[in-house]
Amino acid sequence: MPLEIVHYPHPTLRHVSKPLAKVDRQVRDWAAEMLALMYEHEGIGLAANQVDLPYRLFVINVTGDPDQPEHERVLINPVLSKGKGQTTMSEGCLSLPEVRGPMIRNTSIRVQAYDLAGNEIDETVEGMLARVIQHETDHLDGILFIDKMTPTERAEVDDDLYELEVDWQSRQNTGDVPSEETILARLAELEALRC
Repeated sequence: MPLEIVHYPHPTLRHVSKPLAKVDRQVRDWAAEMLALMYEHEGIGLAANQVDLPYRLFVINVTGDPDQPEHERVLINPVLSKGKGQTTMSEGCLSLPEVRGPMIRNTSIRVQAYDLAGNEIDETVEGMLARVIQHETDHLDGILFIDKMTPTERAEVDDDLYELEVDWQSRQNTGDVPSEETILARLAELEALRC
């Protein structure tokens, strides 16, 4: 089945992703499909659990431009450390359409990960790339940017979140989306295959 971006409060968004044990053709195909979805929805990053996959994998292109593939990054099993500096910027998320808010992030971080060819990545990144890597790594840990908002900031988006929750409940009630138990069982099956 083709991948689709899932929206809050889909349970996979709260699932702590598992490290991938290997990269095979399926993983490479998923990464390509995730990049295509990211561009289609005008994003600059997309984590695997945003497409209902339980793996520590995300794709990025800080330009958001498919005509600039030299900026594409696929990071597998990322580990972040040595965060330095702080800056605040408005963030959004493809899994929380229309929701935006100010977010404090480190201005530079060290990232250790693997690429699709199995090459080790170990570098310090700054600016927008650092911000997007932090946002996507949060996703892999089941954390949404709304979780880091102050109570006042969160109150400003509560109505939007409520609409997404009502839509999700309605879709579950009509059978458009599976039950939480079915989703979690599927995630466990997928993890058993590749983690």
